[in-house]
Amino acid sequence: MELRHLEYFVAVAEELNFTRASRRLHVVQSAVSAAIRVLERELGARLLERSSQRVALTDAGAALLPRARATLDAAQAARDAVDEVRGGLRGSLTLGTLLSVAAVDVPALLGRFHAEHPGVAVRLRLSPTGSVGLAKALQDGDLDVAFLLLPGGPPPGVTARDLLAVRLVAVVRADHPLAGAREVSLAELAAEPFIDFPAGYGNRTVADRAFAAAGLERQVALEVTDITTGAQYVRHGFGVVLLPDFAAPADPDLRTLSVSDHPLAWTLSVATAAARRPSAAVRALLGMVDRFVTAPGPSGGTG
Repeated sequence: MELRHLEYFVAVAEELNFTRASRRLHVVQSAVSAAIRVLERELGARLLERSSQRVALTDAGAALLPRARATLDAAQAARDAVDEVRGGLRGSLTLGTLLSVAAVDVPALLGRFHAEHPGVAVRLRLSPTGSVGLAKALQDGDLDVAFLLLPGGPPPGVTARDLLAVRLVAVVRADHPLAGAREVSLAELAAEPFIDFPAGYGNRTVADRAFAAAGLERQVALEVTDITTGAQYVRHGFGVVLLPDFAAPADPDLRTLSVSDHPLAWTLSVATAAARRPSAAVRALLGMVDRFVTAPGPSGGTG
């Protein structure tokens, strides 16, 4: 069994598509297919179910995947040790982030990282399922490192370091009965229809936990996945929204209110998988992160 065979298998298992896997590996698709067949023959088990419509892991493939990743991680650690002695990092890392995370200047971070470590290939994945999806990808080994929001702390299998705490505020229309107040209670907000983010997003988790702890129920009338859209729906009379304070728009048609009786806030963290030793490339990226954390501007970030 060759490391190359395991690498090809992991790529197909993560992409669930031979064409995408071959592009990721920079080899022809026939080479990937041949490597998988060799691996299946050596192990005496079918690892992937293939059809013209889909690729799926068999039970044997699902059992092999975490062990294949561990083997490749160990091999990468050996390479890292040699590369560090030779004075240069090699390999790859996969970074996951939210759809918008202005608290970290990700392009500038990756630009600096590439300038200092050009031998490391970086893949960036944006999460359409919020922080819950990023945490699961870390646990599954699909990501090496991620920026995410973790209300209540990291889930099992994830190690995180906090970068920035951000307060949430309520945004209402200027003609709303609550608009004249500087502060509002959760009970007053609970009577209003909400625009909120889908389950799994950090903002939604903070809000759901706060209302549950206060014994209050609320109605989420609309779900959105970006800050700007949330404020737009408030402007058009669909309800109220809780936003990070940096994202509350300076708009004459809207008003921003502090929540008086509950500390609503989320914390942006950088996280890795607890079960995997970060590679030298990941450790180098983690060492740079703090230089690129900024107080976010009005474009904001959520997840």
